Amino acid sequence: MRISIDPDSGFCFGVVNAIRKAEERLGSDGSLFCLGDIVHNAAEVERLRREGLTTITHSELENLHDARVLLRAHGEPPATYAVARRNGIEVIDATCPVVLQLQRRIKKAYDEGEALCAAGGDPPQIIIYGKVGHAEVNGLVGQTNGEAIVVQNAEDLEKVDFSRDILLYSQTTKSLSGLAEIVAEIKKRFRGSRFEWYDTICRQVASRMDKIKAFASSHEVVLFVSGAKSSNGKVLYAGCREVNPRSYHISGPEELKQEWLDGVETVGICGATSTPLWLMQAVAEHIEKSAR
Repeated sequence: MRISIDPDSGFCFGVVNAIRKAEERLGSDGSLFCLGDIVHNAAEVERLRREGLTTITHSELENLHDARVLLRAHGEPPATYAVARRNGIEVIDATCPVVLQLQRRIKKAYDEGEALCAAGGDPPQIIIYGKVGHAEVNGLVGQTNGEAIVVQNAEDLEKVDFSRDILLYSQTTKSLSGLAEIVAEIKKRFRGSRFEWYDTICRQVASRMDKIKAFASSHEVVLFVSGAKSSNGKVLYAGCREVNPRSYHISGPEELKQEWLDGVETVGICGATSTPLWLMQAVAEHIEKSAR
């Protein structure tokens, strides 16, 4: 049996940066708080917990004082920074640069809309194509004082007033095809004078779909490793299944079923942007031990 790990799978730059910052502080201070799971992978969260990283919620942040808190790659709304200032919290900001740039763009568009409204005009609607409740999306909506409209699919466009101007942005980890569908649907219904849309999808993430499909199609069996919370993982796993029905989603080696591998000559192991390399290697080692 030949076992291959996809060289293009694993942490994206934003996650690598966040974990590096966490490990640096843990190495010097021994403990650190993180607002939300640092990455949507339970195994990696547990590894860092053992090193001293404590995950907290936004509610817990409200009651935390004089501490150090890491903000993960997903980014946070302005309200989070306000709480940190009020409570004397030292913020270690690991917001992904791509997300940070998008936050600034949306904030600028919102501020311009507010100025237009103050002058008696009608500001454009800001729409975000993304997953409702996702940490990154919450941070983006926060740039608009909670006024941006989040759409996950064409059905959600019922919330939009198509007689008014529209500015459309995308969560950085959404698919290019999904964004194209939303744009096409808005164009069909739009009756205003200005519709502008911006492709704000991270290319490091977007390029993975074609690569992971090629990888999946070149192996008899594919083991896709990612956490249950990973939105990116769900999308990439669907891509694997599309080209190779013998693709299986697992969160770690303990979920592997031997019957998937009976009589198989080539096994491919891949994962999401939130999947650590060490976890994919652990799956490979488990297979190798079982085959002995």
